[in-house]
Amino acid sequence: MSAPGASSAPCIGIIANPVSARDIRRIIANAGNLQITDRVSIVMRVMSAAGAMGVKKVLMMPDNGGIRAMLTRNLKREHEMHHAFPELEFVDMEPTTTVNDTFTAARLMRQAGVRAIVVLGGDGTHRAVVRECADIPIAGLSTGTNNAFPEMRESTITGIAVGLYASGQLSDAQALMPNKLLEVSINEGERRDIALVDAVISTDRFIGARAVWKTESLAAAYLTFAEPQAIGLSAIGGLLHPVGRRDPGGLAIQLSEDPATRKLQLLAPIAPGMVRPVGIAHWEAMPAGQPFAVALDAGVVALDGERELTFDTGDRVEITLRENAFPTVDVARCMQLAASEGLFRLMTHPA
Repeated sequence: MSAPGASSAPCIGIIANPVSARDIRRIIANAGNLQITDRVSIVMRVMSAAGAMGVKKVLMMPDNGGIRAMLTRNLKREHEMHHAFPELEFVDMEPTTTVNDTFTAARLMRQAGVRAIVVLGGDGTHRAVVRECADIPIAGLSTGTNNAFPEMRESTITGIAVGLYASGQLSDAQALMPNKLLEVSINEGERRDIALVDAVISTDRFIGARAVWKTESLAAAYLTFAEPQAIGLSAIGGLLHPVGRRDPGGLAIQLSEDPATRKLQLLAPIAPGMVRPVGIAHWEAMPAGQPFAVALDAGVVALDGERELTFDTGDRVEITLRENAFPTVDVARCMQLAASEGLFRLMTHPA
């Protein structure tokens, strides 16, 4: 089906990555692998909950991995049982099973006027949505390998919160939270990209297997936030010098396995089931708007755990933290406000 134009009916988007949590870390560690049936179940719960809050239409990214086919069958069965769900449309695009699907779907959803986008995936999937449309609020559901950005939460609750916002029962000021990101620039903007959680500098010279899991190749890490309970490369900062999502600034860490420059070693869970020692040479606060020059002559920049940008001798690489860069739906705050304001109470009338 084709995506409709913007309308006044409450409408949300859903982007479900059918291949998240299938990188090499799943093989070498003990990372989970969410099946298609699980992903479809999550989407069904989001749709049902958002519909109960007044969402009338859902636009969704099509895929070749089985989500669309199974979801269509499940919704047909629900409708036959007279269960209410929002109308579902798939945006008009041809899936390629690459990150370009996420870029295209996010762009089409913005054009269609969705109020928010629910994202099922890991840090990389969420980063792709933000890179394409940083002005549309997103609500993350963790289904990837490393999930520092999307919080672990039951999808029904996320669907309720998004529905409250999309239907206008909660305002932008009530429902949304501003977020930080890292802007990566090579040669004064000749190449640019972003990271939502971490930009890590590796001595590797080639992208190769995209996921990063070998600590001996790491030279530096730049973090928007660093939580002690996180999994992934941001855990290095979280266990060294915690920085909250809502705290100003970020954290810059220089890494080294050389005993001559290493100040300490830190045990960190860099992937599910993978706790490794990491050598720390130096760390400092990362104020917003201040460019940090990468000292390594040549290597790779990994963005949110995946190698993305190579650079060579003579290239100038800078990392800058930006605050108030994009909005997310603050699920906990939405639920608290809605409960306090009685938005869940149904009016009853005496017989």
